[in-house]
Amino acid sequence: MRIPLSWLREYVDLPATETGRDLQEKLVATGLEVETVEQLGAGLKGPLVVGQVLTVEELEGFKKPIRFCTVDVGRANGTGEPQEIVCGARNFAVGDKVVVVLPGAVLPGDFAIAARKTYGRTSHGMICSGDELGMGDDGSGGIIVLPPEHEVGTDAIELLQLVDEVLDIAVTANRGDCLSLRGVAREAAIAYGLPLRDPALLDVPGPNANGYPVRISEPAGCDRFTARTVTGLDPEARSPIWLRRRLQKAGMRPISLAVDITNYVMLELGQPLHAYDRSLVQGAIGVRRAEQGEKFTTLDGAKRVLDAEDLVITDDRGPIGLAGVMGGANTEIADHDAGAGTTDVVIEAAHFDPVSIARTARRHKLSSEASKRFERGVDPQAASAAAQRTVDLLVLLAGGTADPGVTEVIAPSAPHTITLPADHPDKVAGVTYGRETVVRRLQQVGCDVYGQDNLTVTVPSWRPDLVEPNDLAEEVIRLEGYENLPSTLPRPPAGRGLTERQRLHRRAGRALAGAGYVEALNYPFISDETLGKLGIEQDDPRRTTVKLVNPLSDEEPALRTTLLPGLLEALRRNDGRGSHDLALFETGLVFRPTGDEPQAVRLPVDRRPTDEEIAGLDAALPRQPRHAAVVLTGAREQAGWWGKGRPADWADSIEAARTIAREAGVELIVRGDQHAPWHPGRCAALFAVVEGAETLVGHAGELHPRVIKALHLPERSCAMEVDLDLIERAGTGALQAPRISTFPVATQDVALVVDASVPAADVEKALREGAGELLESLRLFDVFTGEQLGEGRKSLAYALRFRAADRTLTVDEASAARDAAVALAAERTGAVLRGA
Repeated sequence: MRIPLSWLREYVDLPATETGRDLQEKLVATGLEVETVEQLGAGLKGPLVVGQVLTVEELEGFKKPIRFCTVDVGRANGTGEPQEIVCGARNFAVGDKVVVVLPGAVLPGDFAIAARKTYGRTSHGMICSGDELGMGDDGSGGIIVLPPEHEVGTDAIELLQLVDEVLDIAVTANRGDCLSLRGVAREAAIAYGLPLRDPALLDVPGPNANGYPVRISEPAGCDRFTARTVTGLDPEARSPIWLRRRLQKAGMRPISLAVDITNYVMLELGQPLHAYDRSLVQGAIGVRRAEQGEKFTTLDGAKRVLDAEDLVITDDRGPIGLAGVMGGANTEIADHDAGAGTTDVVIEAAHFDPVSIARTARRHKLSSEASKRFERGVDPQAASAAAQRTVDLLVLLAGGTADPGVTEVIAPSAPHTITLPADHPDKVAGVTYGRETVVRRLQQVGCDVYGQDNLTVTVPSWRPDLVEPNDLAEEVIRLEGYENLPSTLPRPPAGRGLTERQRLHRRAGRALAGAGYVEALNYPFISDETLGKLGIEQDDPRRTTVKLVNPLSDEEPALRTTLLPGLLEALRRNDGRGSHDLALFETGLVFRPTGDEPQAVRLPVDRRPTDEEIAGLDAALPRQPRHAAVVLTGAREQAGWWGKGRPADWADSIEAARTIAREAGVELIVRGDQHAPWHPGRCAALFAVVEGAETLVGHAGELHPRVIKALHLPERSCAMEVDLDLIERAGTGALQAPRISTFPVATQDVALVVDASVPAADVEKALREGAGELLESLRLFDVFTGEQLGEGRKSLAYALRFRAADRTLTVDEASAARDAAVALAAERTGAVLRGA
């Protein structure tokens, strides 16, 4: 909302020394967001005067029409002689009064004016348009042509009100009252402790039976409708300069006198109005819901198909206006420039349901100044005053006659009353205001307050946002000053830091970052199409998704069941931008519904939900485990003077899973598997022992070539995804630092031959169990296949490290532990020592 300071001063006697910046500071302190203070006419310097065109000579031989004019500017040029000016505009004629800037003047934008030769003539000044003076669009499309009554030589800076300050206020959705000069003036009056001259306090005649007939068939959508009629308007009457300038400063374009007056009153009082050409209205004016599919042309010339929920203004023919949004082209006020102007008008000042207007404006993508106000809340009591103000201005400026008939259709309603303890604002703010301060502040915003310890507050009609005690407390707090609230930091009780689960998540992220991975945070949304490209079958649990009612993108309407789509998209995007060696990771929630979740109940808002209601809401939520995932492509180790590099492969993705598991003190068991979206021959299933049972916690490996092709990924890309919650359950709690033995280690190597189908993990597990407590570590360092082993056989070579905590092991002890490990491996997997 743009508020000219000169206009605001009509309603509040602000100190003459107060600037727009001073007022901005005051209003911001009371909670209004004043974004900017625009200095109109900054840098403007005269002489800038009214002139009258004496002669016009058309200059020939140029690419565009050029005119050489002589203009009478009185004594403003010091000589009284006509001023010679070259001008290219065509919208003025001999005898017209125009605005002339003379040499020595400076226009906005530091544009200095001097006599200069152009088009073969010398131009001593310039005939000005509105844009050149910083006035904005005045609808003329060219030079400013003034009414003939203004004297030649008059100072145009004062006449056109070119110097002013305009406050641009970002009005929040709950403060519709501040979308008007009346509302902002009230806030300024409170801020300065000054009286308000309320422009809505007018003598308004009561309704009678002689007014224009109005029928309301939808009182829920329109609870108040005032109609007034003005006849005998001068069709040649034009908006005076002061009216046009105030509209321009407020950001609106002057159109015609009747329309300008309705816009002016809307800006002044906050009540949207509409003027109908009475000669074009057939029969009584009505308000009803539209018929489904009904067609209607609005003032902007657009043909619209109406919805059954739209509220429309009608006459005997059908719709003549989209209620609270825009009028219809079939009753538009005729401009005198287009022919015969309108002489009789019907003024509509109504109050419509905010929700209905908001939905209509969004449905038709038609936001207007009227709908912006109605959906934020308009004072219903201001309708009759706004209609009277419009009638008075039409009579004053257009020479019309106010019809004595007054129509008011009002649905009965009672004022809103709130009861609150007098000390409630004190408790909310943590400050002792006292009853007198609370009552005084509430009365300043227009409330009627009664009572002592318990106050009964009647909310003013212009503040529909005040609905409960906390709203009233906020009014007291903001007017007393947010800056006066004490800054009290909360004191959390000791010992309530991060949980063990939170620590594990952070350690996992730090470990992956230390291993060279970069965290990539992605939106938690996916599509069925993406899951299909990953090769995930329809019966896979990952295909069961939670669909969003109002998704950010229709292309991704579901919550993710896996982290891989977002990471792979980040991989593809970065690779396409020239980063080919990538290692990305993400930790986050996935959403795994079973389809058996109960329907969520709507919780009450007037009290705290019970524990049973909260539990029922939790039960309706899908399972949300936290996962960790990585994706890799390109070089895992860079080549350089130190030697050859190597590309990332499936083993790196498995190692990433082990890196995470080690942070929880968990040893992963790795087995071969077939699981989308991984390559069947290069896919590892990752297991951990959870509550005594071997449990699948994730997968890792190289992606399937079909997936790589479908998602446009680099060849041989790898990925890993694990369930962090399961890994946490597999852990043994807080990690214990290992006890380091000072005794030497004994190393024994064994090479075992097994069937090619036997997983190395099974052999390793048997070796660990068989070796017993002396085994410190075990590492697979070689896998060999060849003719000497026989078809379908492979050799697995392990390095076993033995160490005792209290002594140096003998060769016999180390050998015995090794032999026990080999014996158990032979028993479980059929392994035999190579060469035996």
